Amino acid sequence: MTLRIALIHATPVAIEPIESAFRTHWPEAELMNVLDDSLSRDRARSLDIAPEMIARFERLARYAHDYGARGVLFTCSAFGPAIEAAARALPIPVLKPNEAMFDAALARGRRIGMVATFAPSVTTMAEEFEAVARDRGEDASLRSIVAEGAMDALRAGDVDRHNALVAGAAQAFADVDAIMLAQFSTSRALDAVRSRVRVPVLAAPDAAVAQLKARLTS
Repeated sequence: MTLRIALIHATPVAIEPIESAFRTHWPEAELMNVLDDSLSRDRARSLDIAPEMIARFERLARYAHDYGARGVLFTCSAFGPAIEAAARALPIPVLKPNEAMFDAALARGRRIGMVATFAPSVTTMAEEFEAVARDRGEDASLRSIVAEGAMDALRAGDVDRHNALVAGAAQAFADVDAIMLAQFSTSRALDAVRSRVRVPVLAAPDAAVAQLKARLTS
C-alpha cells in the first residue's frame, strides 16, 4: 500500500533536499508538497511564535490529513512549538524537521556545533536540542553559528556561494564531536562542509525520512 506523506514547507528552497532524501531512502512514498512561503517572512519579523502562527500550523496539518496524508513532516526549523501543537491536534505522526538529527548528533558526543542559515531558527532549535538531551539524560552542549548571507545566496540561485559560506562557518568550530546543518536547505552544503572539517557532519533530511518511515512501516 502506498502511503501519502505531506511535506509542509515555509520556503521553496527546502523542497528539493527532502524530495531527494525520499528518492534515496523511501521512493515508494507518495509525496504531497504544501508550501506557504509567507511563513518564513512572518517568522523573521517576530521574536516569538504567536498563537496565530500556531493556529496556521494546525490548519496546514489538518489540510494535509484531510486529503489523505498518513504522516506529516514539517521542513521548517524555526517553528518548533507550532509543530508540536499540530502534532497534538492530529491522529497521525507529525514530525519536526530535526528530531532525528539531534538523536544522531548526541550518539556521536556531547559537544555539538550547529550551522544555521536562518537566524530566527537558532533559539527554537537550541531549546529543542536541550530538551532531547535532557530526555536522553545527556549533559550536552550546543554552539551555533549563523552563516551570514548563505540563505540570500541560495534564494538568488547561487548554490556554490551558499555552500562555501556554510563550509566556512563550520570551520570556526573547534573541539566539537559533530556538526549539524540546521536547515533542510543547508543540506546542499553537506559535501562542502565535510571536505573542510574532520568531525561527523549531519544533515536533517536523511535522518527525518528514516525516522518517519520507521514509524509508519514497522
